[in-house]
Amino acid sequence: MTEERTTETVTPEGTHHTERHVTHDDAPRSGGGGMWVLLIILLIAVIAGIWIFSSQSGAEIAKDNAIAGAAENVGEAANQVGEAATQAGDAVENTADGE
Repeated sequence: MTEERTTETVTPEGTHHTERHVTHDDAPRSGGGGMWVLLIILLIAVIAGIWIFSSQSGAEIAKDNAIAGAAENVGEAANQVGEAATQAGDAVENTADGE
């Protein structure tokens, strides 16, 4: 980085004095270590995200299977209720016919 500063002074007699200061900062820059740390943290975050999403999708599949099983049970129960209603209707009909 280069910084340039100019100072101008005027004396009571009217003379001008100008000073110019230039500062150069040519120190070599490092920064490779911090970049590596950030990259490793980013890599860990990506791996953790993939693991979380994959485990959640397994839970979704299990939930969907449980819902499908419950729906099958409800369907079977509905069939049993229908059969019971048919049998009850037959019994009422037989009773009404005098059998």
